[in-house]
Amino acid sequence: MMSQQGNIMLDESFLDGEQAILLEQIYQQYQESPETLSAEWRDYFRNLDLLEQGAGLNGSGGNKAGAALSASDTYQPQSVLERRSYQVRVSRLINSYRYVGHLAANTNPLGDYGIRMNVPELTLEANDLQDTDPSIAFDPGSFHLKGAPTLGNIFNSLKETYVRTIGFEYMHIMDLEEKRWIQARIEPEMGREVLSHDQKKLLLKQLTAAEGFEQYLHRRYVGQKRFGLEGGESLIPMLHRILQEGGAAGMKEAVIGMAHRGRLNVLINVMYKPSGILFSEFEGKVDDGQYTGDVKYHKGYSSDIMTAGGPVHLALGFNPSHLEIVSPVVIGSVRARQERRGDRTGEQVMAISIHGDAAFAGQGVVMETFNMAQTRGYRTLGTVHIVINNQVGFTTSTTTDSRSTHYPTDVAKMINAPIIHVNGDDPEAVIYAAKVALDYRNRFKKDVVIDLVCYRRLGHNEADEPAMTQPVMYSIIRSLPTTRTQYAEKLIKEGVITREEADAMVAGFREVMDAGEVVRGYFDQPNVEGLPNELQTHWKTYLSGKWRDKVNTAVSAERVGALSASWLNNIPADFKVHRRVLKVIEDRVAMGKGDKPADWGFGETLAYATLLEEGRNVRLSGQDCGRGTFSHRHAVLHHQEERRQWLPLLNLSPNQGAFNVIDSVLSEEAVLAYEYGYATAEPENLTIWEAQFGDFVNGAQVVIDQFISSGEQKWQRLCGLVMFLPHGFEGQGPEHSSARIERIVQLAAQENIQIVVPTTPAQTFHMLRRQVLRNYRKPLIVFTPKSLLRHPLAVNELKDFTEGEFQLVIDDVDVKPENKAAVDRVIMCCGKVYYDLLEERRKNNLDNVAIVRIEQLYPFPAPELRQIVSAYPNLQTLIWCQEEPVNQGAWDGIRHRFEAYELAEISCVSRPAAAAPAVGSLYVHQAQQQALVREALGLGQK
Repeated sequence: MMSQQGNIMLDESFLDGEQAILLEQIYQQYQESPETLSAEWRDYFRNLDLLEQGAGLNGSGGNKAGAALSASDTYQPQSVLERRSYQVRVSRLINSYRYVGHLAANTNPLGDYGIRMNVPELTLEANDLQDTDPSIAFDPGSFHLKGAPTLGNIFNSLKETYVRTIGFEYMHIMDLEEKRWIQARIEPEMGREVLSHDQKKLLLKQLTAAEGFEQYLHRRYVGQKRFGLEGGESLIPMLHRILQEGGAAGMKEAVIGMAHRGRLNVLINVMYKPSGILFSEFEGKVDDGQYTGDVKYHKGYSSDIMTAGGPVHLALGFNPSHLEIVSPVVIGSVRARQERRGDRTGEQVMAISIHGDAAFAGQGVVMETFNMAQTRGYRTLGTVHIVINNQVGFTTSTTTDSRSTHYPTDVAKMINAPIIHVNGDDPEAVIYAAKVALDYRNRFKKDVVIDLVCYRRLGHNEADEPAMTQPVMYSIIRSLPTTRTQYAEKLIKEGVITREEADAMVAGFREVMDAGEVVRGYFDQPNVEGLPNELQTHWKTYLSGKWRDKVNTAVSAERVGALSASWLNNIPADFKVHRRVLKVIEDRVAMGKGDKPADWGFGETLAYATLLEEGRNVRLSGQDCGRGTFSHRHAVLHHQEERRQWLPLLNLSPNQGAFNVIDSVLSEEAVLAYEYGYATAEPENLTIWEAQFGDFVNGAQVVIDQFISSGEQKWQRLCGLVMFLPHGFEGQGPEHSSARIERIVQLAAQENIQIVVPTTPAQTFHMLRRQVLRNYRKPLIVFTPKSLLRHPLAVNELKDFTEGEFQLVIDDVDVKPENKAAVDRVIMCCGKVYYDLLEERRKNNLDNVAIVRIEQLYPFPAPELRQIVSAYPNLQTLIWCQEEPVNQGAWDGIRHRFEAYELAEISCVSRPAAAAPAVGSLYVHQAQQQALVREALGLGQK
């Protein structure tokens, strides 16, 4: 029951001093004239009276649980009004433990070093209860209490629940149901669970494997980097608990993302990677053939484990050194897997993201990833985040120098995620925290964070001396027994295990490692590798594909007409479309009939429609991609009087593929990383990320460098992601002109990516269809146009879609074969500048100049280009023309390709070298553009 009088919530415990006074005033009113109060207030005070009568104000009915707190002169409230005041104090005490108990919890294995605080709100004195008889009963409100509700019992239960080795931080959550669920989940158990002897032995076994693995490598490969887990070994049983409980609840797949620290341990003890393979990597015996490969602590792995609910497929994402960037990649992969399984509840596929404490607080991509967690286009129905809190970042103190927040996990509060801080040296508390976190995730389909407070026993890497920079911390660490040692001693004292049995666990693990075997047997885990999984993606089809493979991308005229007509016809009659948008759709219908030249929006939309009709899914995301930044796409129609949307491409036919177009969160780095992860898990369909302006991809350059351009060479991971980067110099200044072609072509090698600059709608149509229909999966980076979207020359006839294919190089459309002998000057270019050159040449009737478009910059189409250029027998001057400055654009990245194929001596015409991509003045821009066009055509200055 919820009711208000003044500012007091009847059913809540959130009462400060002023509210307590108000409560007493209302109670006085209840005594004098109860008829003037609401029924809720009358019932409230009547129930309190009954409670007091039942418990006994004189303390005779009190529970003996609080006797230890009693003093010989304990005070007992005498009047009902005074009793109300004491009830408020007790309610305030309960509320304080829920709000700030985590600050005083014993969560740090290093004792008082760092994060633990003195919180006076948690004392009886701060709540004026120090002299109160602990046997007096009070209403505990919503606090879940075992035993009689005496002050002593309430106080002891609060301490046992909230300030032991787990700190529950959840009262920042706005949703009352979630807070009540957490309270009901942890308070009756007082923040712990009772483990059987077998469960405790298994926990010790997992800790033995975690510690034994690190010690084994430390002895065998002295001085080699491994970024060990020493000090954070409880991560291993935590992961086992999450995976086993998750599998029992119906989980079929889990994707794990993590950085270096502890990765090798997870690979061996959780993923069951054969230790012999790891030893070969340490010894440098691995030959990756044509690939560069990567260091052992960057590599991913996949395997199957058995749980009570059946087999679970695990995938550990490949991760480069850039901090936290794998987080959005992992959840993108999870989204693709959920869609493939039709998992709309998140019960079958889950993400586990493991972070470092300094990086979690310091890297903005963490915030960006959290921001996507509950959005329509990116939600994955809950990620379990684990922060390995070493309390030091490289050599930076995380408590004073690396963040401005008390906890590294405070960023998670932005999405109201509960945060569980747990002492890594209490493994039983660790696996309890893991279970609570998983239960919350499965119940509410939201992210949850576990802050595993531990330490780093060695330096950042094994060759470092940490005491150089953290002498006080490491004097404490070196005096600490290991987590496994402490737990083994605990179980020996409890009689759960003998010392001989504990030692046998150590010897047994060492034998497994010496044999170079899989540790699956050590954990009594059955071998389930190779189980058939009809929903698992198979990449074998694409391993032998070549970029020159031919595929039919043309479609019939009848099909074009029918599809384009349906874009208009399937709009509901009662759906009011904006008049200008309706005109665009009507024009596209005419284009489909061949009655109007086809523009860019038509060609792109037709590509999607044909693929959807063929059963392929299309996913398109970006900050303005529903409409299109330049209002050319209109994939999403908006009712002009109601909050309704209509997607014509989602309503083509009953058996079509899914069309998902997402106006993304305002992020480049995390969103592009997400789409990369999605595309690496889903090769069958078309996945596109579009930058609002190509310049904005600068904010995601790390994704291009670390994943898109090099993922195959490092990890043999194929990916068919498409990137749309609007590019073109139209006088819009230095931040809205260049998608930095120079950076992309510099990364092109070993046929790792495809770089395309299409100049016609039909080229875009064939390019997109080719990307999906070929058995070839490489990232496709497309420099898309802005002004060309409506340029009168950038159009096609209907036959350009019903015939032909994507053209790597396009010869001059004005020069007939019989006139090629008159040409002595050939200009090669790509993108928008072609139309500037074309118009100026036509204007000046220059029959001696031919303009050749290179539509694909990489893989470079040298034979096709050589064939076209060699058809001009009297060629004297060969020019590369670009509108970018000479130190930017494609020139430096492709000039060696001209030379390698002996195409002739070639010179570059461009803007002068510049630090910024473009000028801010439209007047200066136009002058520069005119000058470079005329120079390329051999006209000189005007």
